[in-house]
Amino acid sequence: MDRAVRGRRSAPWSWESISMTKIGFVGLGIMGGPMAVNLVEAGFEVTGYNRSRDKLDRVVAAGGKAADSLAGAVRDAEVVVTMLPDSPDVREVVLGAGGVLAHAAPETLLIDCSTIRPDVSREIAARMRAVDAPVSGGEQGAVDGTLSIMAGGADADFATAKPVLDAMGTTVVHVGAAGAGQTVKAANQLIVAGTIELVAEALVFLRAHQVDTEGAIRVLAGGLAGNRILDRKARAMAERRFDPGFRVDLHHKDLGIVQSAARDAGVAIPLGAVMAQLMGALVAQGYGGRDHGALIDLVTRLSGGEPTPDAC
Repeated sequence: MDRAVRGRRSAPWSWESISMTKIGFVGLGIMGGPMAVNLVEAGFEVTGYNRSRDKLDRVVAAGGKAADSLAGAVRDAEVVVTMLPDSPDVREVVLGAGGVLAHAAPETLLIDCSTIRPDVSREIAARMRAVDAPVSGGEQGAVDGTLSIMAGGADADFATAKPVLDAMGTTVVHVGAAGAGQTVKAANQLIVAGTIELVAEALVFLRAHQVDTEGAIRVLAGGLAGNRILDRKARAMAERRFDPGFRVDLHHKDLGIVQSAARDAGVAIPLGAVMAQLMGALVAQGYGGRDHGALIDLVTRLSGGEPTPDAC
């Protein structure tokens, strides 16, 4: 499918810059799958690997290749992209026995798009060429190729990574040395969590006063209160639709990264600590698989109402 059909701006890369570039893509979940497809559609030669074989189908359908093993995905790759759940997963896949470092060529560039601890990104960068490039924009941003990507790493490595990142996002910014991308992503997750909570509280408040919620969302989005959460999530939250674009358990993990990094820097984040507790409460109640917009159910419960009974 042509990118223009999806409404994305003209691609900033040149066909010459990506010709025959071989990419191994590891981790084809909610975000990784569509990101890999966008790389195929941009002209890269992509070989995907995922522990769940069915996740490879969409990459193959788009024109990519499927590998039966991690080694098969990365052995001939010039660039390896990883999109994995957490720091231990990335460390094992990249640095573990039989991982990327063991099987990739010495000059292979790793682009890690996972959201992990900054110190793990620095550990990896000390062992191989690597750019930490976590993303923001959710599942729809991954599908549309409009992600915001914050990258950390050496200047030369970022220059090599840039055409690959441009095929997956519209805002790609080099924010500093190794680990800097993860630090900016932690700040992103702090802001997103706090904003979702405020939107959730506003929606419960409006419903209690029997206000036209749809009209309220529309007018709020057009004023100073306007934000991406109102635009993208408020209607689903108001209708209690929680099919995961970004799961509660992952955001809970990310807020743990925020707290750890804040402690390391001696920075106070009182609202961040509250958000970590609220997200943790959702996980404890068994709602970790829901979209993080499910914070509205927690606010509803605290206000004396009943949460949505279904899992999604």
